[in-house]
Amino acid sequence: MIHLLQARDALVAFIDLGGWVVALLIGLSVLSGAVVLWKLAQFYAAGVGRHAPLLAALAASDAGQQARALALAEAAQSHLGPVLALALEARDARDRLYALAETRLARLEGGFRLLDAVAQTAPLLGLFGTVLGMIAAFRAMQEAGQSVDPSVLAGGIWVALMTTAAGLAVAMPLTAILSWFEGRMAHERRIAETLIEGALHPGLAHG
Repeated sequence: MIHLLQARDALVAFIDLGGWVVALLIGLSVLSGAVVLWKLAQFYAAGVGRHAPLLAALAASDAGQQARALALAEAAQSHLGPVLALALEARDARDRLYALAETRLARLEGGFRLLDAVAQTAPLLGLFGTVLGMIAAFRAMQEAGQSVDPSVLAGGIWVALMTTAAGLAVAMPLTAILSWFEGRMAHERRIAETLIEGALHPGLAHG
């Protein structure tokens, strides 16, 4: 409990130093963190990356074991399982298969734009806070005239620069996470294409 109170006091002090810009950046970091956790849970529930049963079903289809291939596709814990099952049952529905696959992939990409917006906005917000802080620091120096205290000016400048650091601290890990998410989805698209074309043309994926 004591540690929680200390953390809360440190956070309040940090916000007091950085002002509303830091408070907004903290809010954006909490929001983006929640979205990241939601996407991880969604990816896990959809079976993103778990392609072994689907590839096994495709191999069974190539071997002429259609019943086994269909059973494997329907039992696969993957969002692409129904796509493969439909491809195995309806070999002339290419457009519908790609549309179904794209719908499922687009659902998994929900929230990417929000993460991208936060990643791009956070550094700009930090820079904006720094500019405001520098303006305030130099204004205080002008009003002080000849009696300006260099230590006070230096303190105002480092507090102003803190908002830029906060913006980068939010943007850098979020950009890396978003790149990983997008890489996973690009791989899912390639797998979807492999499954559809492999089911429509047995032997293609392994030929």
